[in-house]
Amino acid sequence: MTVSVANGRVLIVGATGFIGRFVADASLDAGRPTYVLVRPSSGNQYSKDKVAKALRDRGAILLNGLANDKELMVKLLKEHQIEIVISALGGATILDQLSLVEAIHSAGTVKRFLPSEFGHDVDRADPVEPGLTMYKEKRQVRRLIEKLEIPYTYICCNSIASWPYHNNRHPSEVIPPLDHFEIYGDGSVKGNLYQTIKYFENIIPQSVVASFTHDIFIKGCQINFPIEGPNETEACSLYPNEPFRTLDDCFNDFLAKMKDENMKQ
Repeated sequence: MTVSVANGRVLIVGATGFIGRFVADASLDAGRPTYVLVRPSSGNQYSKDKVAKALRDRGAILLNGLANDKELMVKLLKEHQIEIVISALGGATILDQLSLVEAIHSAGTVKRFLPSEFGHDVDRADPVEPGLTMYKEKRQVRRLIEKLEIPYTYICCNSIASWPYHNNRHPSEVIPPLDHFEIYGDGSVKGNLYQTIKYFENIIPQSVVASFTHDIFIKGCQINFPIEGPNETEACSLYPNEPFRTLDDCFNDFLAKMKDENMKQ
């Protein structure tokens, strides 16, 4: 089954979100007929309404509905002869994709589905909670896609979204202060002594950021597996003319900039 490069109609779910808006822009830039599923306005989502309007002004066709409304999604997919569905749903709406997958299977028009991934390979990464719950939900979506034999592509791009490691994108541009440090207060306090009153004060608070940080920097989930087999591709190979830099290069720039700053003082 092939997908028309020039004319395949694309439906983007979650196009008004942090990642989805860029996906929608890219689809429009590629000249594809682009459809965007938007939630019925609740009156308190001005920023999302603004993004939807901007996409419409660029030529996107807005469709009102919810991804977890299977009957409506079947109707929309058939009515508009959608060939490609890209989901950028996140957070609490990950499992809404289960109904969307069933709708794609029932409609029979979709030739390629890209579920909401945009992070680690959830079948290879194994973070602690609360991050593990999100991964388990994404795994559920994957297993249903495979069970229903829907043509799919899983895009695993690790920390590309800049959250929560914003400054890691360009570490050489974030130099720590070399000539001073800040002391909160008036500087007269020599130290503080705290005593645990309740045992539960020793419990480390659960954090999605902390669970992913541990998985990345301690367990090495982004690099501790090979890319192999006919169904796996390193993204760099798809863009041979794009320059890519290693983390070592970035850290070398960081050290060089620190050295330059030291020499100026």
